[in-house]
Amino acid sequence: MSLQELFYCCKTGDIQKLRYLVEEREVDINVRDKWDSTPLYYACLCGHRYVVQFLLEHGAKCEANTFDGERCLYGALTDDIRNTLHSYKAISSRLMRRDQYEEFLRRLLESGLHSDVAFDVHGEKIPAHRCILGARVPYFAELFCTKWNGRHLIELKHRLVRPWAFQSVIQYLYTGRMETSLEFAEDCIRVARQCQLPKLVSYIEDSLKKTLEFQRSKPGVQVTTLTVEPVNSSPMLKADMAQLADTAIPPSLSSWVQGELPFDPEVSQLFADICFIVEGHEFMCHKAFFCMRSDYFQALIEDPFGESYKKNSNIPVITLRNISAPVFLCIVNYIYHDSCELSDEVVYDVLCAADLYLLPGLKRLCGLALMHMTDVENVVWKIRTARLFALPRLEAHCAEFIACNLAEVIEEEDFAELVKEDASNVKERQETDSIDIIDEIRYYIANVVRTFSDLQDADSRLRMIDQLLEDLGLDG
Repeated sequence: MSLQELFYCCKTGDIQKLRYLVEEREVDINVRDKWDSTPLYYACLCGHRYVVQFLLEHGAKCEANTFDGERCLYGALTDDIRNTLHSYKAISSRLMRRDQYEEFLRRLLESGLHSDVAFDVHGEKIPAHRCILGARVPYFAELFCTKWNGRHLIELKHRLVRPWAFQSVIQYLYTGRMETSLEFAEDCIRVARQCQLPKLVSYIEDSLKKTLEFQRSKPGVQVTTLTVEPVNSSPMLKADMAQLADTAIPPSLSSWVQGELPFDPEVSQLFADICFIVEGHEFMCHKAFFCMRSDYFQALIEDPFGESYKKNSNIPVITLRNISAPVFLCIVNYIYHDSCELSDEVVYDVLCAADLYLLPGLKRLCGLALMHMTDVENVVWKIRTARLFALPRLEAHCAEFIACNLAEVIEEEDFAELVKEDASNVKERQETDSIDIIDEIRYYIANVVRTFSDLQDADSRLRMIDQLLEDLGLDG
């Protein structure tokens, strides 16, 4: 339903509802409908410049000289919208959250941080990480353990393997997305075939066909960049990286049984370069993931005076204290594939650890998990938790829950205490000042009014709030 509402808002120009869906509900603004169109395209087509600007500011993908970019420019209803697209240079996908998963992998590839292998393609060196390539492609995993075993510089001399094509394929393996010049498409197809990536070959061919058909149907439009981004690329990418998490977890904590993994765990652990010890359990991990995803771990791992020593395998070992193995298990899973199972027993401890380890994305996951466990008795505690850990979506959910269950919640003593605390936080209160939690509840009460009976119900609940404020001696 949220996705249908997203497209509807972009077609009608409902910026307030759009802001709610993107900032509160965190819907994906780069989704496509059955006509292969994005929310940004409809906003451009329908002439809603402020919606276009909002989407660009929040990471709508519309790169210049690509199929999507040229389509938006061609379909834009007004010159103002075209100027808006140009002013953002239509490359606003780089405005994505710093901790977003695909962005993290893009930065990892771009920086080459803790890379353990480099490819020399006709004189051009391309750094990479064996763990990522091995997890993504069996072809690479096999070569790293046989022909390329122990080699940190690998020369690719075949005349048909072009540096730019190989770089584009590596980009796809890291991010699930590929950008290349239209004229290099055939070179990329050859490299993809050599790397035994039949799905990528199919994706490139389909994207090339779609782009050429668009050019022929729109005289004067020139697309120079080919973009390949399969609809299911993110789940496939995370599923492959989850293999690394499975091999990093000690056998005593793993739910996998021998023979289930897609490759030999002992082989995959050859690529590990850091060991964390938690409650006596050894987690064989990779510096690149921990350093790039968390500034805390980067400082810990790269500190020459840190609490670490060398094992017989020359892998640094760091002992983590004040954290349990089940909680660190969640941290490892999140760092590798952006997801983890959060039970009622561990979610708060994981939230505290995520805050300590500077993992805002994991904090949001914990916030989502807490949303599904809300009841009358814990809703006020969850509001306090949301504010303590800066989780606005959780706080908004709790305020909406209170608005829907006001008769029960208003009887709770801790709710009255919360109202008084919010009132005391407004210093030198004036007549126009208001109480945060009361404002939020009133908003959600008014937001559901659709019929006359809804209006009567809302009026009744608003009177309940007024009565509570009067009983507390507050002017809200």
